[in-house]
Amino acid sequence: MDKQKIDNKASLIWSIADKLQGDYKPHEYGDVILPFTVLKRFDSVLADTKDKVIKVASEYPVITPPVDKLLKSVAKQQIYNISKYNFKNLLDDPDNIKINFKKYIAGFSEEVKDILSKEHGFEFDRQIEKLDNAGLLYLIIAEFNTEKADLHPNKVSDIEMGYIFEEVIRKFSETYQADAGEFYTPREIIDLMVNLLLNNEELSENNKVIQIYDGACGTGGMLSIAYERIKELNSTNAVFTNGQEINPQTYAICKSDMLLKGGKNSTIKFGSTLSNDQFSEEQFDYIIMNPPFGREWKKDKEEVEKEYKRGFAGRFGAGLPAVSDSQMLFLQNAISKMKPSGSRVAIIHNGSALFAGDAESGPSEIRRYIIENDLLEAIIQLPNNIFYNTGIATYIWLLSNKKSKERVGKIQLINANEMFVKRRKVLGEKRNDISKTQIEDITKLYDDFKEADNSKILDNEDFKYFKVVVETPIKDEKSNIILDKKGKKQPDINLRDFEIIPAKENIEAFMQKNVYPFNPDAYIDKDKTKVGYEIPFTRLFYKFIPPTPSKAIFAEIKELEKQETTLMKELFSND
Repeated sequence: MDKQKIDNKASLIWSIADKLQGDYKPHEYGDVILPFTVLKRFDSVLADTKDKVIKVASEYPVITPPVDKLLKSVAKQQIYNISKYNFKNLLDDPDNIKINFKKYIAGFSEEVKDILSKEHGFEFDRQIEKLDNAGLLYLIIAEFNTEKADLHPNKVSDIEMGYIFEEVIRKFSETYQADAGEFYTPREIIDLMVNLLLNNEELSENNKVIQIYDGACGTGGMLSIAYERIKELNSTNAVFTNGQEINPQTYAICKSDMLLKGGKNSTIKFGSTLSNDQFSEEQFDYIIMNPPFGREWKKDKEEVEKEYKRGFAGRFGAGLPAVSDSQMLFLQNAISKMKPSGSRVAIIHNGSALFAGDAESGPSEIRRYIIENDLLEAIIQLPNNIFYNTGIATYIWLLSNKKSKERVGKIQLINANEMFVKRRKVLGEKRNDISKTQIEDITKLYDDFKEADNSKILDNEDFKYFKVVVETPIKDEKSNIILDKKGKKQPDINLRDFEIIPAKENIEAFMQKNVYPFNPDAYIDKDKTKVGYEIPFTRLFYKFIPPTPSKAIFAEIKELEKQETTLMKELFSND
């Protein structure tokens, strides 16, 4: 792969956006450049068989499913176009450019119409009207006919086209600055996730069928990179990519990207993963995802609660998080897609997934299910300011239902918060990058599975705790405990307290050490004891830095005073 060629071609294509200045804002350039890039590539790959396709299509008044299959066979592609127009001859009739261009679009197979549609695509009709009204439609088509936009397969392979389109997507995402993270995960994060996902995986067996899934696939970067890496490890593997996306434009970008790469082994569906699961009957070998965090799921509430009531017959049987944050629903969705024979998951969360919720709340019960079923393999804290739209702490969760022997009953925590390099150009909140060397270092920390300053290995039981209710009995004026008719102590609600006790500690011993010496009359209401699970990542890696001793502070002040005296003497002597 010639990276320079790819970067140059992507830059040349993106430079066409210069023609849009004044009529479009910079963050709107992609609304034109992305679909035109897709169409120009389709136009190029269909060029050699176009005449044959038109001839065969003319024999059928209606395009039925069998005819659709026939035309794809004639086109030797997953798509076709039966109109008489192409990018070149559209320029022959400038006065009717909009009418003819719409006829050209209408000639495409349904897959292409879908990604251009208003319902869940580029809303391309609107762009055609806007470009035509601005007198730009003919100009943009002409620009895509120049040498810089030559995308014929003789000049640009499918693999190169995929990389070129990804680079154009990246340029588009950067025009959004802070909003880019809504649909674009920086490549180095995906590289790290794929490294971790495939670490020590046995892929040497030839002709394996491997299924990858992303339930929040955005522009498809995670699916693409995972696909490429698996093929690099063993080119005989038949790798299938499967994704679902709710945002119309990003769905269109993702589906376009997969079609540009051939599209034979790709299934990209539109809709809400939470309330309209398009892969409800399927399971996958590898699941990779960067779901939205801090986004409410009110619109999905009715369907999600239906699944929750079905228990583990549905996806959300472990519990429901707060309506204000959907990320742990995506986590449960990922788990539901794991094969009983063995799957691996890499998914990104923010800090709330580690500790949100009280004991026996929805989030705690979700963590409980994952840990008690020994699914959680590792959590890696990423550097701050690594995403475009947030500077907060983020974490990669690695899950597996085929843990290696040494990892059974264990969870590894890796603190990679300081493993970054500063960016020269800040993009939104993204101030830092993870270098290739650092990706390798983080992967090695995971692979070594050893205790270190930035790697901790704990038992599953270490994340379990009991929340106990500590009561103090009501007393009379003489400090005598008042009993009810059954001879039981009556709790003073105003003095009620709670204690969080690690599951590995004996509850009574904990109370003897930490509570009873200060409140001899206290007792536990055992009926109210709750079990909770949390992952106190920050606390586990906290390092106490003792304050500077007062003597040292005093000495520093004295030194500063001396320096000040010397400077004052020099100042007056100069006068």
